[in-house]
Amino acid sequence: MVQPIHIRRAAPADARALAELLQEIVDAGGTTALTGQITRKDIVEWMRTSARAAWHVAEDNSGEILGFQWIEPMVEDPEHAAEIATFARKGKTGMGIGSRLFEATETAARQLGYRWIRANIRADNEGGLIYYQSRGFEDYGRIENYRMADGTVVDKRLKRFDL
Repeated sequence: MVQPIHIRRAAPADARALAELLQEIVDAGGTTALTGQITRKDIVEWMRTSARAAWHVAEDNSGEILGFQWIEPMVEDPEHAAEIATFARKGKTGMGIGSRLFEATETAARQLGYRWIRANIRADNEGGLIYYQSRGFEDYGRIENYRMADGTVVDKRLKRFDL
């Protein structure tokens, strides 16, 4: 039976659950450029970074957070472009979580006045590349030899979604 997925705005009260979900992904490795420990405090600070950020969570009927997504102004073009990040709980991918989250994020991006959204994805993150491609993001650039905080070097692919 397909489990219902509910999408809502994330709030600081969700920060602990978001940090735990993200820490599982960081610890597993291979899909995010984030490294080290992610804390509740980190998430709260990230949520407060910009008035033009939008955070959404996907949860099931019991309130378990299945994934989350956020956009914030892109450093290189904060007036027109948002940077996106998407995370789904390990073992819960392929359930429509990302699709539902992006519906809410795309609406929020338009309301916030962005013209496009950039996804900055590790080139070895096949699932992430497929996800953004399936949402209509198109390749437009590459970052080679990106050094992560832990010293790991990866290439990154840049994808854009025009609003």
